[in-house]
Amino acid sequence: MIHEIFMPALSSTMTEGKITAWVKATGDKVAKGETVVVVESDKADMDVESFYEGYLGQILVPAGESAPVGQAIAYVAETLAELGATPQPPAHKPAESTPPPSFHAPQTLVAEPSPQAIAAIPETVTAMEGRLIVSPRAKRLAQEHNIDLRSVKGTGPNGRVREADILSQVNPAAPVPVASAVKPVITQPQLPADTAAPLTTLQQAVVRNMNASLQVPVFRVGYTITTDALDQLYKQVKSKGVTMTALLAKAIALTLKKHPLLNASFTEQGIVSHSQINIAVAVAMDDGGLITPVLAAADQSDLYTLSRTWKSLVERARAKQLQPHEYSTGTFTISNLGMFGVDRFDAILPPGTGAILAVGASQPQVVATADGAIAIRSQMQVNLTCDHRVIYGAHAAQFLQDFAKLLEAEAQSLTL
Repeated sequence: MIHEIFMPALSSTMTEGKITAWVKATGDKVAKGETVVVVESDKADMDVESFYEGYLGQILVPAGESAPVGQAIAYVAETLAELGATPQPPAHKPAESTPPPSFHAPQTLVAEPSPQAIAAIPETVTAMEGRLIVSPRAKRLAQEHNIDLRSVKGTGPNGRVREADILSQVNPAAPVPVASAVKPVITQPQLPADTAAPLTTLQQAVVRNMNASLQVPVFRVGYTITTDALDQLYKQVKSKGVTMTALLAKAIALTLKKHPLLNASFTEQGIVSHSQINIAVAVAMDDGGLITPVLAAADQSDLYTLSRTWKSLVERARAKQLQPHEYSTGTFTISNLGMFGVDRFDAILPPGTGAILAVGASQPQVVATADGAIAIRSQMQVNLTCDHRVIYGAHAAQFLQDFAKLLEAEAQSLTL
């Protein structure tokens, strides 16, 4: 019998997927539950497993091409003898236009494969090491340093070559720091001149989300926060691996506990009050688009755990290895362009959430103190974008007041 492998829905918003790489090739033995293909969903590369045991037959959607969710992308034959019976897509027509075939092999087929059938199987399918799976970032680094990818041992899923594998080749004596991926250095995508560059799957997802955001009535509230106490705390804990992202996420999560309405979201059935505080943080991707890895239950984690979790999330986000729940379950979002020196900006509200906080850079400012003196204080501008169907101006103002109070007068409590 011959079975179909369909393009899976790897997230609730996914409408089509792109084949990143086929781990198996025509004629390869496939075990039930074994990964056969890597699919790029909206924001991650996911391993797709076979529900059947047998041999991989005709591949309908080759690597690099996309297919709608639910479309057949390949066949699995239960025996080698049935490989010759796997349906072939018609010439000059998309594979999805082929009607589902009869999945029973013709009676003329013998139980064992013929020599001709065996000869038709490419020699490369017997050698897994001959098929490389490489992340886009790793491929770019390899090209920059003239590294032959065939000489690199991949440490990712199914032997996938990651950025860390290339960096270890560039400088084998130096360990690759875990935090290397979180440095605020983003490579600008190179676009062909005067030519429309097709959108990646990630960029298409961002476009859909931004268009959906246009339907939401939002308002924005700004606040100036003195960060001297926060900066002092950061100096104390930075050597222990704590990041500024973890500090901000922790402070926001604790403030949200006092203002649960800012952690709520609108649905057609009503306002959903989320029981868990999940802080999503926007991260720019080198090949275009952005993703929002989620620090789940941020109010319940200590700073050191949050920082370790964040480093892992960013590293796997850049390698497109996040699971859907790690980027689609945020209940409140942070966008921090302050790390690039931006002093203020407005953020677009992501669909399915009630608020997003835009964080600017902390900079020295001349201020008047309460006793009338002149002093230098470090200050940052934050702008809160809210869904007006859920949150009103007074709610946003009270949230920002308490957030500022925590950072200005109670920053040390973040370490508790």
